[in-house]
Amino acid sequence: MILLTGAAGFIGSAFAAYLNEQGLTDLVLVDDFSAPAKRPNWLHKRYRYLVERHHLWEWFPAHARDLTAIFHLGARTDTFLQDEKTFHELNLAYSQKLWTLATEYQIPFFYASSAATYGDGSQGFSDEESRLPLLQPLNAYARSKHAFDLWAIAQPHKPPRWAGFKFFNVYGPNEYHKGPMSSVAYRGLLQILQENELRLFRSYRPEYKDGEQKRDFIYVKDVADVLYFFLEREVPSGIYNLGTGKAETFLELGQALFQALGRPARIRFIDMPEVIREKYQYFTEADMGKLRSVGYTRPFHTVREGVGAYVRAYLYPEVRYW
Repeated sequence: MILLTGAAGFIGSAFAAYLNEQGLTDLVLVDDFSAPAKRPNWLHKRYRYLVERHHLWEWFPAHARDLTAIFHLGARTDTFLQDEKTFHELNLAYSQKLWTLATEYQIPFFYASSAATYGDGSQGFSDEESRLPLLQPLNAYARSKHAFDLWAIAQPHKPPRWAGFKFFNVYGPNEYHKGPMSSVAYRGLLQILQENELRLFRSYRPEYKDGEQKRDFIYVKDVADVLYFFLEREVPSGIYNLGTGKAETFLELGQALFQALGRPARIRFIDMPEVIREKYQYFTEADMGKLRSVGYTRPFHTVREGVGAYVRAYLYPEVRYW
């Protein structure tokens, strides 16, 4: 059995869908399943057990010997929330407890970190573990993720195989419940459909024109494929970036949305809120050398390819789930 936390969330439910497509249905889905907005994410998945997040610890001992892998993709991901206690409980302490159980029962353990741990990017985007102490995350969410990365590599006892994935800007089906935390691709499409235009932030740095701020946007189907690669292969343990390795502009993403809809582009630039101007990242790009070095060779979707597939298969003319 494969245990999957965050199974009602975005990436977790997408990975469950991917596993189902590979014929894997012996799954243990773990999450808070009470939220109505998340219900379509897991309702039609094939699985063996559905376990409420707060019941996992009592469920685990009786079933641990049947588990072949743990994918810990659940977390509190609200970057606006400043409640350090909540992040410590849900992102750090919960992860530590699950890691400890995976170590005790010798279960391969794979977990979600975040590119937010890179902070303002001044230390680059290398996933070499020796550089972790140099990173300075900018918000409580990122600090909780960074704290677990540091804790994990420092442990004298580890699961038999493990990996932490620094997800970059993931977009794709099943993110519809995330509200302001959903991707620019999804929020941008809604804006276009409602207002017939897309609004992007102006640039406040002379070396970047308006709309030419760059992110490493990665389609969730590529993320799921990489996670499956780690499930199937004896990959060296460690922390891995999970982006495409090629930053693209918000302008390119906006143009891809209009192209997918078959509409002429109408993009307007607006002021960036002052509260985020000083901490705004103008460039993120994953260094993907480590992942490529361990044998992952498949190409990633470009923004045009991924956004086009997302819109046509899942967003327009009606929202669909994966």
